[in-house]
Amino acid sequence: MKIVYLTDQIFLHGGVEKVLSQKTNYLAEVAGEEVTIVTYRQQNRKPIYTFSDKINFMDLEVDYEIEKSYFHPLNLRKIPRHVSNLKRILKEVKPDVIVSCSFGPDFYFLPTLVKHIPKIKEFHSSRYFYTRNGGSVQQKILTKLTDYAEKNYDQLLVLNESEKHFYQNKSIAVIPNPAEISTQRANPASKKIMAAGRISPVKNFGELIQAFARLAKDFPEWELHFFGEDYIGTQAKLEQKIKDFGLESQIKFMGIASDLKTKMQEYSIYAMTSESECFPMVLLEALSVGMPVISYDSPTGPKHILTNNEDSFLVPYKNLDIFTDQLKQLMQNENLRQEMGENALENVKRFDIEVIMLQIKKLFNRNIQIKKSKNDKQKSE
Repeated sequence: MKIVYLTDQIFLHGGVEKVLSQKTNYLAEVAGEEVTIVTYRQQNRKPIYTFSDKINFMDLEVDYEIEKSYFHPLNLRKIPRHVSNLKRILKEVKPDVIVSCSFGPDFYFLPTLVKHIPKIKEFHSSRYFYTRNGGSVQQKILTKLTDYAEKNYDQLLVLNESEKHFYQNKSIAVIPNPAEISTQRANPASKKIMAAGRISPVKNFGELIQAFARLAKDFPEWELHFFGEDYIGTQAKLEQKIKDFGLESQIKFMGIASDLKTKMQEYSIYAMTSESECFPMVLLEALSVGMPVISYDSPTGPKHILTNNEDSFLVPYKNLDIFTDQLKQLMQNENLRQEMGENALENVKRFDIEVIMLQIKKLFNRNIQIKKSKNDKQKSE
């Protein structure tokens, strides 16, 4: 089977890039499929994650002004080059199936570019707030364009059941991302709490700081560490909050970790207070090392990964009092952390890459067969 994955780049840290490496490595190395990754702004930069040598890489070399909207005049005039280069590569590769991973211009024109090849659109972020908030006239127009494009894909692929009703297509499959089952283990005796992700408002780290601040006096030996890169000055605001609480010695920003799972061996609790999450890969990583999790039941992802009172505490959304109380339970009880960690190792097995990729391959084959039947029918008419 020849499979083409389309994305913007693979040189930045991110969930899409990480999952793409997992899936394509499996398809190329284990399943023996012919995989090609097509980017449009990689420009010979080194991939941030490890990819198999068996994977083919092609870049369309479209130099978009990425700080501007793709609908800005400077970018709109570059789309014809994008279209022609992608069309040429698809003609050269002759894929059996095409998977679109990002939201670049090709998301909009791919469905009409090649009619005879099944096209699957993967979604890696939540539509929860995007759908509920009306937005400006420009945003409403973009929503209409997005809906139109979605309807013309052969298949949409979302990460959890809660996301299905946000999309405009009759053929929507739900397949979660895979977890890499690890031999590394968290340390239940540790007195350090981890939180990770881009330091941005949507991660809502301020409430996690508040919860920890309520407990810090009774747990002076405990620390809370944040991993991730700053976004639009959010870290400075959080650092001021920490200073106001007088907790600079207990709450720290650790920067970007090149191997977060290895870092997890130094921690005993993973904490999440996000405004929204679609399918947070970091929760899979925490479970895979046997680390208990405490998380808000944020729309829409955590409840599809965590098992409340087994491997985690899944706290009612935005209930800081309950969050603080259950965080306290974890901090004061090493046996509880040990028990939840053992449950995590068992529960994460349902996300094993063998299980998930079997579903992915079945999805590919089904779409190839459906498209072939449609093509044959059109030829006979």
